[in-house]
Amino acid sequence: MSITTTTEHPLESRSLTLGYEQKVIIEALNLKIPRAKVTVFVGSNGCGKSTLLKSFARVLKPQQGCVLLDGQEIQRSPTRQVAQKLSMLPQGPLAPEGLTVHQLVQQGRYPHQGLLRQWSTEDERLVEKALHDTGLTALQHQPVDSLSGGQRQRAWIAMTLAQNTDILLLDEPTTYLDLTHQIEILDLLRELNDREQKTIVMVLHDLNLACRYADHIVAIQHRNVYAQGGPEEIITEETVSAVFDLGCRIIRDPLFGSPLCIPFGKTTRIPTQTQEHDKRSEACV
Repeated sequence: MSITTTTEHPLESRSLTLGYEQKVIIEALNLKIPRAKVTVFVGSNGCGKSTLLKSFARVLKPQQGCVLLDGQEIQRSPTRQVAQKLSMLPQGPLAPEGLTVHQLVQQGRYPHQGLLRQWSTEDERLVEKALHDTGLTALQHQPVDSLSGGQRQRAWIAMTLAQNTDILLLDEPTTYLDLTHQIEILDLLRELNDREQKTIVMVLHDLNLACRYADHIVAIQHRNVYAQGGPEEIITEETVSAVFDLGCRIIRDPLFGSPLCIPFGKTTRIPTQTQEHDKRSEACV
């Protein structure tokens, strides 16, 4: 069943309720993902970020409501058609034993194959491009299970890129990566968005990286959206306190100008100099 929707929102949930057996994780959620933007889901562990992403990828069937992909209910769309529009990198994927990096990345092209379309030079070009972009060209003939955790994560990201869809869903894509490779992968995703106008939806735990790379942030709490909008609107001391039950100070990143979250726990002693500075700032308001 085709449902008319605006082209500016390629993914949308309507009254979406998700859960596992009797446990409800997301309830009656209405959310629109902006096209050609980087959207990041943030929230505490267990709030439903990954569950929501699975539903958007048609991995998890809604208990109620629906997800729309380009105006059509995703659960009613053919699997191959969905895979040609949308690619998903889940948490902790596992590759068959002995599969090489090149063979894994090739799997990203399978949704584009068929009886009338066999493997082509374009498929191979996209595989080689994905390997190059993720820095894996030299490792392409190595078995995936022989790689380090960070290298394996990059191999899975390469497979997702080779699928060459307009929409990329990534569940914690920086897992297992050291700081250098975290930045490299997020820079790559940002470049894909800037250059190719891909719609990217990610789950990230690091609020400061979310602020640096996101156009749109969705903060999830208590089964629904607590707040959404640009980083400057969403990542505030009030929001961090409400969503994460954590105290913090928000300052401006001196390099990127994005919000920078400096967290502290309930028992953390804030330096006296900082407290005095805060009092003087309040007195000046």
